[in-house]
Amino acid sequence: MRIGIIGAGHVGGTLAQLLAKHGHEVMVANSRGPQTLHGLVDRISGEVSAGTAAEAAEFGDVVVTSVPFGRYPELPTGGLADKTVVDTTNYYPERDGHYPDLDQGSTTSSELVQAHLAGAHLVKAFNTMYWEHLRDYGRQSSAQFRYALPVSGDDDQAKRTVQDLVEQLGFEPVDTGTLADGGRRQQPGSPIYGADLSGDELRSRIRH
Repeated sequence: MRIGIIGAGHVGGTLAQLLAKHGHEVMVANSRGPQTLHGLVDRISGEVSAGTAAEAAEFGDVVVTSVPFGRYPELPTGGLADKTVVDTTNYYPERDGHYPDLDQGSTTSSELVQAHLAGAHLVKAFNTMYWEHLRDYGRQSSAQFRYALPVSGDDDQAKRTVQDLVEQLGFEPVDTGTLADGGRRQQPGSPIYGADLSGDELRSRIRH
């Protein structure tokens, strides 16, 4: 599968490494230009290239957005129609500035990203686990214990695509619902945010 990754920080860079390791063709982009990504690309084994954000959006069958939430209006909107887009962003008011609708709980950060990327099928995932754990904690499907990662979205097929990627990277996907409901369950401050949990433990926490 061809996967475009917009954002080359801890989470984006880790996903680029993991996805390339599992045989995907990856293009990674950041806000400073492809010439600044040669070091990252050279460190990753597999089919990895650097491009602009617009090129990564066009390139990917699946596109991952891993930028600071406050910069989501800068995400390219072209090339994403009917594609699965994985939103790894989190809203931190001290970094991103205050969004009254988010502060009041009337919407979720992923719903705002979905509205910006109209025509794409947004799925919230890879946003609750520390990047070092994402890098190190994946286990084979035959392992007796695997850590769980929550996945939420409004399109069942897109959600299934992302769940398959989660499984491939060595984690147990747990469906947390729609972007509205699941997005709230996955946001900073929730009982599952930053917690390393089994599937049963994660499902138990989102029921309460």
